[in-house]
Parts: sequence; C-alpha cells; structure tokens
Amino acid sequence: MLAIITLLVPPTQPACPLPTLFCLIFIPYKFCCDSHFSCPLPHSRPSQLPSLISCSLSQLQKSISRSYTILLIHIYHLVEMAVSGFEGFEKRLELHFSGDEYDPVHQMGLRLLDFESLDEVLHEVQCTVVSAVGNRFFDAYVLSESSLFVYPKKIIIKTCGTTQLLKSIRPLIHHANNLLMGGLHLTACKYTRGSFIFPESQPFPHASFDEEVHYIEKKLPSNLLLGHKKATIMPSTKITSTSHAWHVFAAASLDHEYYDQWFPLSAAHTIEVCMTQIDQVMARKFFQHPPSLPVLLQGDHDQEEHLAVPPSGGLSAGRKMTEITGIGNLNPNALICDFAFDPCGYSMNAMDGHKYSTIHVTPEDGYSYASFECVGSLHEGSKEDVVKVLSKVARIFRPGTMSIAISYNNDDHNYCKYHDLWVLVANELRRLGLKRQSYTSDHLLLDEIVTFQIFTCHGK
Repeated sequence: MLAIITLLVPPTQPACPLPTLFCLIFIPYKFCCDSHFSCPLPHSRPSQLPSLISCSLSQLQKSISRSYTILLIHIYHLVEMAVSGFEGFEKRLELHFSGDEYDPVHQMGLRLLDFESLDEVLHEVQCTVVSAVGNRFFDAYVLSESSLFVYPKKIIIKTCGTTQLLKSIRPLIHHANNLLMGGLHLTACKYTRGSFIFPESQPFPHASFDEEVHYIEKKLPSNLLLGHKKATIMPSTKITSTSHAWHVFAAASLDHEYYDQWFPLSAAHTIEVCMTQIDQVMARKFFQHPPSLPVLLQGDHDQEEHLAVPPSGGLSAGRKMTEITGIGNLNPNALICDFAFDPCGYSMNAMDGHKYSTIHVTPEDGYSYASFECVGSLHEGSKEDVVKVLSKVARIFRPGTMSIAISYNNDDHNYCKYHDLWVLVANELRRLGLKRQSYTSDHLLLDEIVTFQIFTCHGK
C-alpha cells in the first residue's frame, strides 16, 4: 500500500477556537496473521520515515483541496453548534456485501479499498480519519466524528455531530462494486440511531427519521428494495423526562444470508449503549487543560485521578484518558486506539481478534453524552460476560439515563442463550441505582431480534 500524506482537520467541540490543520502520516502496512499495524505513529518507526514521502504531487494537492473544504465545513458547524451544543448521539450505518467466495482477492474484500477511496467516502459524510489500527481480521479507524470499521464483507460507519452519514451509501457501493475481480455487491443494510439532543441542527437527510428512510431507499440498489425491508421506532412510552427512542431501518436482498464467518451459527450480537447526564467528576477527565492551570475536582478518590489531562497531543492525551478513567480495564486483552480532542472529547476503538468495541464521549455540562458499542458471540463467552462489561460501563460513566439496544439472530440455537439476557442486565443495573423504565422488543429481518431498554438514575 502506498504511503499517503494528507492534511486533516482535528475535530473540535463548540468551545474550541477555530481548528488548525495538522499533518497525519499514514504508514504503509502489511497484513499478516500475527501482526498489527497502527497509525499515525511515525515516531515509533523512524526507519520508515524516508519512505513515507512517496505520494505524488497530484495526490497531495487533492488532499489539501479536500482539507480546506472540510475546514470550511467545520467552521460552519462551529457557528451552528454555538447556538445549541455538540450533538453526541451517533448515527450508525452497517453494510454487508457478497462476492465470489472462491476468489482469493475477496478474502481481503473491502479491506482492499485504498485510503483515497475511503477519504472520498468520508468527505461526503464531512469527517476525517485521525488515527487507525488493524489486524488480520479487520481495520478500525478513529474519525473526527466517531468510528469506521472495515471487514472483508462488512463495513460499519458511526458518526456524531452534524455529519451526513447516509451520503456515504452510494460512494461505498460504487467503490465496492469496482474492486478487482468483479467487485462486491451489497446484500444488506442497517441504519440505527438514538434520539438527537439537538434535532433542529441536523442537516439533510437527517432532519427526521422519515427523511432518513426515504433517502436510504433512494440510494439502495433494487435487489434490496425488492427483498426484506423494515423501518421502526422503538419508543420509551413510560419516560416523560427524556425523549430516548431507538430508530432502526433494515433491508436485505432475498438471497442474503445473515452469516458472519467469524461467529459460528450466526450467533453474533451487537450491543449499542447511549448515556446522557454522565457523572460530572468523570466528565472532567475528558478535558485537556494547560499544565499551569490544573483542575482539581472534589471526590472520594485519589486527587491525582481528578486532575484533567494536560494538553499533549491527541494520541498521548487519549492514552492518558483511557488509563485514568478505567476504560482500559473493560477488556485488558484488547488492542486500543484512542484519541483525545481539544479542548475536550474522547474516542476509542478496541480490537480483540475479530471483535471490536468503541467508546465516544462528549463531556460538556448540559448536554454530556457517552456511547459504548461492542460485538461478540455467546459461543465465545457467556451472558455473565456481557452483563459484567455493561456493569463496568455504567460504573465508569454513572449516567442519568442509559439506553441499551441488543441485536441478535433469533434462530433455534440462540433463543435459549439470549432470551433472558436483558433480564440479567436489568437486574445488574438495578444494583447500581439504575431503574429500568421501559423495555421494547422488535423482530427485524431474517430472524434478527432487537431489544431496547432504558434506565434512569433517581439521583439525577
């Protein structure tokens, strides 16, 4: 893979000064079974630096042009968000593809997309890559607004703020179709999100769920529109103090098999957690402050843990935030790629074999928000493992409101494994002071079940 040098815009929160440009160097990497790549970390590989400056002048000029366009977009969004606040709730798009299973090229599949192609997709969404990590199973990118995960036959994009996520559908399909040896073809699409804190700030096509559904249907190929399709909103009818709800659109072609090669018997689950009103002491740990002006917060822990992270660059500050908040203990076996934003905010992707987890934090008081997402399988773990992780997440952020959506395939093998999982989760969170306010379950496509629960803390 050719090295790419591009100018990117570091994301900022509304309180930030205007963003400045910085140079991100992507190191060429080689995929192999027992190694990882990580970028941007040029300081860890000094011997490779001379070979990095190998991109063509035209590529550099194109990158610079895009970067200034994104800079203008960020300035516009800063003005817009100053009226309200930064939108923490993410939009999530998951696309599944198929191709010739006997073609060795397709063993890499979507991972063969070069960075320039991914950059074109993200340009449509209005975000950029700030760091990346990969292993032999998939690649994970931390974005200026959340995350991107690329598997051989599956791609997941999750973006917050006022990004236009759904504009990535057409370019992703185009680039997948034009891969070597016949390309890959879309067979399934799934879009999910919570309820925006500032819905009036969302641009087209995200002004409403109806608008989103209509836009998706216009962009999908006919084989999906003629297949299985469903759009639903899972409301929280018992809650009056919050508008939390779960929006889901799913479509699949008639010949789509919801099967993941890494999870036997299709026993994969996806857990998406959204939290608002996160604990103020914890929220301050996601701020960067000048070393001469440390912020000491009140609490019952060691004083050192209450010091906000001094500014030291997105990667190093991100690692410090991962350490002092306890996020690194969620899965000690995972390879973590973390990033801190200036003056506040945090993103993290973690890789554990073929599984990922991701966390994003918007810590500003008044609209604080944190999210946690992970994929896994009960064939590789137990229901107790899932409950333990969600308990750790709740203990870290101590939210006022916490919603949990769990998606899984409801075949004969999985029913006994998953049917009481949400009960165990509710019982554990009750011990932590979070009372379940609503529970909803819905049947999506091809035996996929989604359960949605909302919990509130009476102390907030």
